[in-house]
Amino acid sequence: MSAPVSSPGLPDLRYGEAEEELRAAVRKLIADRSPLTAVLARAEAAEPYDPGTWQALAADLGCAGLLIPESRGGAGAGYREAAVVAEETGRGALPVPYLASAVVATAALLPSADELLAALADGGVTAALTMPFTTMPPAVSGAALASGVRVGRPGPGDPAGQARLTGTVAGAADALPAGVLLVPADGVPFGLYAVDASAPEVTVSPVVSLDTTRPLADLTFANAPARPVATGEAAAAAVSAALTAGAAMLACEQLGVAERCLEMTVAYLKERRQFGRAVGSFQALKHRLADVWVALTQARAAARYAAACLADGDPDTPVAVVLAKSACGEAAVQAAQECVQLHGGIGFTWEHPAHLLLKRARSGSIGFGTPDRHRAALAGLVNLPPPAGPGS
Repeated sequence: MSAPVSSPGLPDLRYGEAEEELRAAVRKLIADRSPLTAVLARAEAAEPYDPGTWQALAADLGCAGLLIPESRGGAGAGYREAAVVAEETGRGALPVPYLASAVVATAALLPSADELLAALADGGVTAALTMPFTTMPPAVSGAALASGVRVGRPGPGDPAGQARLTGTVAGAADALPAGVLLVPADGVPFGLYAVDASAPEVTVSPVVSLDTTRPLADLTFANAPARPVATGEAAAAAVSAALTAGAAMLACEQLGVAERCLEMTVAYLKERRQFGRAVGSFQALKHRLADVWVALTQARAAARYAAACLADGDPDTPVAVVLAKSACGEAAVQAAQECVQLHGGIGFTWEHPAHLLLKRARSGSIGFGTPDRHRAALAGLVNLPPPAGPGS
C-alpha cells in the first residue's frame, strides 16, 4: 500500500500504511491483554491500573517513546503516530498512563531534551504533569499559568541547583502510578521541576473520580526536593506545549471512545429482535445512529487535523486543538449516551461495559477544558466579535 498523497500546503488527514500497522498491533495487544471485560473486572476490584498491559504497550510496542528522539532511546515518531495509539486506548478505555506519561510529560521535557526522556522511553519510569486535569492550554485560553506550588530555599546540605517545593495541586490525572512528578512552580523565575514521587515530603492522595480507569489525585509538597528542568519563559513554554499536546491527544482518545460506542451499538441493534425483526431496522433508531455517525465523522477530521498540525508545528495548532477538543468531546458523550440507551436494560447495568465508555467520555470532555470553554476560546483565536446585546 502506498502512502496517501495530500494536496500541496494541506495536511493529510488520512493514515498511511505505517500508522495502520501500528493501529493493528495496538488493537491486538489490547484485545489479547485487556479487553473491556477485563477492564470492567479491574474496576470492580478497585484496581484502576493495568501495569502488565502498560509495560507491553510501552516497552514491547515502543508506544511510550513515540515522541522521544532516537538519540534518547525513543522511536523518533510524531504526533500522528501518538494519535493512533490514543484512539486505540480510548476504544478500550485502557487503564494505563499513556496520555499522562507518553504524551503530556514527554511533551514538557522535549524542549529541554531532559535526561528523564531516556527513562520514559521504555515505560520503565512514568511521569505526570502536576496540573489539575481541567486546566486548559494557555496557548488556547490565553490565560496565564497558575500553580499552587511555590519554590523555596534549598535546605542545609542540598546539592547545588536543587530547589525545595511547597504547595498543593488538586485533581491531577494519572499521578498515582507516576514515579516522577513534573511540577510547575511559582518563583523568581517561574520554573518546571522534577520531583521523586516516592519522596517522604510528597503526599499523593487518591480522590473519588468519575472515571475509574483514569483516577485523579491531590498532591501535597512539603518542602520537597526538586531538580530544575526549565526556568522562566522556557518553563512556561514547556508547560504550555504539554497541555496543548494533552488536549489534542485527549481529543483523539475521545474519537476512539465514540467509534467503539457506535460499533457496539450497531452490532447490538443488528442482533436484538422485537416484533419479529431486528430493532436496528426501525427508522427512529436509524436516525439516532445516523446523527452519531455524522458527529463522529466531523470529530475524526478535527482530531486528525489537530494531530497533523502538532506534527508539523503548524501555526494553526491552537485553532486546530480547540476545534478537536470541542468536537470530539461532544461526539464521545453523544455516542456513549446512545450506546447505553440503545442497549436497552442491559446497557444500564454494571455488568455491561457501556458505562466504562460513558464515564471515559464524560471525564474526557472535561479534561483540558470543556467543549464550551474551547468554543469560547475559539472566538478569540479567530477574532469573532461577541454576540450583539439587546438594543445594539
